[in-house]
Amino acid sequence: MPRPFSEHDGTYAAFPDSGGDPGPRTGVAALSLRYQIGVALALAVVAVAVCVHIGMVFLYVAPPNTVTKQHGRAIDDWIYPEFEQNWKLFAPNPLQQDIAVQVRARVRSADGGSRTTGWYDLSAQDGRSIDGNLLPSHTQQNELRRAWDLFVATHDADNRPIGLRGTLSETYLRRIVVLRLEREDATARGDVLTSVQVRSRTASVPPPKWSEEKISVQPVYRELSWWAVTADDTEGSVR
Repeated sequence: MPRPFSEHDGTYAAFPDSGGDPGPRTGVAALSLRYQIGVALALAVVAVAVCVHIGMVFLYVAPPNTVTKQHGRAIDDWIYPEFEQNWKLFAPNPLQQDIAVQVRARVRSADGGSRTTGWYDLSAQDGRSIDGNLLPSHTQQNELRRAWDLFVATHDADNRPIGLRGTLSETYLRRIVVLRLEREDATARGDVLTSVQVRSRTASVPPPKWSEEKISVQPVYRELSWWAVTADDTEGSVR
């Protein structure tokens, strides 16, 4: 193949032959056709899931419209309880209460005896996990808090469930507290967790020193009935 001629000095320049080996392929191109198709399908599934989720969240926070009226149940099933949205941080009123979720348990020992544990402050445990953590997990920040918010929103003042979501919120909250008790080693080897009781401790956030507002800082407790622990609670996963 003749060498290209340089117009600058009238000489022939030696350029590399463009027909040489392009080198090994990298990345997805280095995979076989079967695996390339698999990667493409996986990316397509992820893209569809992301688009569906963004669309569901948009419809949830959007004003009532024809789509939300016709498919409101499907939207709620997708959003609740993990992805619920609210505006309490910004408007109309920021949260001014400190709400802690606590739990205690009844345990049957291996010798047939029974005992009741003390109260475990699960919200305080989450707070200690978050304090000083630059990247706290979604579970530490929101799982317990949103589960309790859902329970309160779907129960009346006597803690009776309102509709199907009320029953769902009870199951969800119970599985979370059972999982937390297992992590805290509330039961010794051979013991069986038979029932749990949940309560909330609500105290108003004290006003700043320069404020003349007078509020009571005495905590208020909301104590639920004892819930029997089933095999689904101890062996099932928390959705």
